[in-house]
Amino acid sequence: MSNLPIDLESIAQRVGALIEPVTGKSLLEIGAISDLKFAKGNVDITLTFGFVCDGLQQALSQQIWQSCQTIDGVESVNVNIDCVIPDGRHVAELPLLHGVKHVIAVSSGKGGVGKSTTSVNLALALQAEGAKVGILDADIYGPSQPQLLGVGGQRPEAQNQTIMPIVSHGIACMSMGFLVTENTPMVWRGPMASGAFQQIIGQTQWGELDYLIVDMPPGTGDIQLTLSQKIPLSGAVIVTTPQDLALLDAKKGIEMFRKVHVDILGVIENMSTHVCSNCGHEEPIFGEGGGALISQQYSTQLLGSLPLSLSIRKDADSGRPSLIADAESDISLRYREIARKVSAQIWLNGKAKASTPMIEIDND
Repeated sequence: MSNLPIDLESIAQRVGALIEPVTGKSLLEIGAISDLKFAKGNVDITLTFGFVCDGLQQALSQQIWQSCQTIDGVESVNVNIDCVIPDGRHVAELPLLHGVKHVIAVSSGKGGVGKSTTSVNLALALQAEGAKVGILDADIYGPSQPQLLGVGGQRPEAQNQTIMPIVSHGIACMSMGFLVTENTPMVWRGPMASGAFQQIIGQTQWGELDYLIVDMPPGTGDIQLTLSQKIPLSGAVIVTTPQDLALLDAKKGIEMFRKVHVDILGVIENMSTHVCSNCGHEEPIFGEGGGALISQQYSTQLLGSLPLSLSIRKDADSGRPSLIADAESDISLRYREIARKVSAQIWLNGKAKASTPMIEIDND
C-alpha cells in the first residue's frame, strides 16, 4: 500500500498490525482486510474471514476503533465483518456431498469421554457463529444424536432413492437411530456396519452445508477407516479426558488419522475439572494437563477444556444441548470458542496447502 495517501496508509498499517485472537496472527498476515476507505474523517473497513466469526465482531470493532481514533483526522470508524467459508474437496462418487464444503470427524479412542455430546454442541456452536451445519451419527451400534437433539422416534422421509435428514434446532441430522427402534441392537459384523455407514452418508440429501460434523464411533475400526479413505475429510477433532487411560486411546486415534493423512485440528479435553455444586470446590478428579500434553506431543492445539458439569448432562438428556438450553452460559461460550478455533484451523490448513508449490518431474 505504499502508493496510498499518508492518512490511508497510516490506517492500513494500524489495522493490519492488530492481532486476530483466534489465529493469533495479524490481520495483514492473514489477508483479512478486503476493503478500506477514508473520506471526510470517516473510515470504512471491511474484514473478510474464511472461518466463523460472529462472536468476534464486537471485540474486533472496538479494537479497530481504539487503534484508529488516535490518528489525526479520523472522526468515525465503521467496521464490516464478513465470513466466507471456502470450498473444501469433494467426492466425485458421492454427488449428494457436493453441497458440503467441509467434513469434520469428531473422534475418540474410547467410549465414555463425551464425544457425542461434544459433537452436537460443536455443530450448534458453529451454527451460532454463522455457519450452515449438519451432523452425521456414524455410531451404527450405539447412535446418540436422535436423543441429544430431541428427535428420537422420528423417521426420515425417502425421496427418489435418497433420504431427507431430520432437522432439529436448525441442524440437519442423519443417524441409524432414525431407522431402527431404541431397543433394536445392530448385531452386525464390521463390513455390514461399514456398508450401512456408506449408504447413510452417500444417500442423504445434505443440501448446502458449510460443515458436516461426523460423530464417530469410539475406537479405530472399519467405520473410521471407511470414512478416512472414502471421504475427503477437512480434519479430525480428538475428544479425551485427562485420565491416563483415555489419553492412551486418544493417541491411537491420532495415529490412525495421521496414517491416512487426515489433519488433526486439535484436542478437546472433557471432564477437565469437577466443581462441587454445594461448596464450589473445583478438583481435577480425572487428572490434569493431559489434553495440553497430548496436544504438545502431536504438535496440535488444545481447542478447549470443559468441566464435568451436571448441566451438560441434564441438557443433553433432555434433547436441548447446552447451546440451546442456555446460549450465553459459560459452557456455551466455551463451545463457541472451540468452534471458531476448529473453523479457523481448517481455513489456515487450506491456505497453507494452496500456497504449497507443486513439483513436477519431466523425464525429457
